[in-house]
Amino acid sequence: MAQAGPQTVERIREEILRGQWGPGTRLQPVALAERLGTSSTVVREALVRLAGDGLVTAQPNRGFFVRDLDLQELQDLTELRCVTEALAARLALSRGDVVWESELMAVHHQLARLPRRTQDDPDHVDPAWQKAHKAFHLKLLQACGCQPMIKLASDLSDATELYRCWAAPHVEPGSRDVEGEHREILEAALARDAELLTRLLREHYEATVRVVLESGITG
Repeated sequence: MAQAGPQTVERIREEILRGQWGPGTRLQPVALAERLGTSSTVVREALVRLAGDGLVTAQPNRGFFVRDLDLQELQDLTELRCVTEALAARLALSRGDVVWESELMAVHHQLARLPRRTQDDPDHVDPAWQKAHKAFHLKLLQACGCQPMIKLASDLSDATELYRCWAAPHVEPGSRDVEGEHREILEAALARDAELLTRLLREHYEATVRVVLESGITG
């Protein structure tokens, strides 16, 4: 069996997270392979990988589909993310050194300088901002030193990011001070205030659930 190329996996992942396909959309390996310039076997293997990450569902005798909307699932994923990151963040604060602090400030600076939406595509979250956003949250946890925990946090980030992308066209820009939330999270981390940091992270993620609810995409 051919092994999925990392570039193919990441390309499809990015397109899913940009909201290129709506909830429950069927993904055609042959059509994707033609567009990406690879084989349908490689695309199928990539979709299997993404199914393992929770972005795609594989249905026997039917094929691959973008995951569907499920409000209860979003709430459960958010709770799991809060619990996982609370533990990882506490470990990171106790183990992180000055190099980690410097790197955290650097990725936050990059995130703060990027627009969430651009004039060319004001209805969707900008892919560059998405990458910087995920990099900031993972850098926050990196010093914990537990790779399985970081991998889980990364997968949960992708799963919840998908809901944010679907909701974005229905949400008025500027309705939430996301930049201010990130700044407060950074300051709490640099102050090594574990209680404040875990509270801010929970509030940050639960705010995303409220945004999805208020967008009306869940019916």
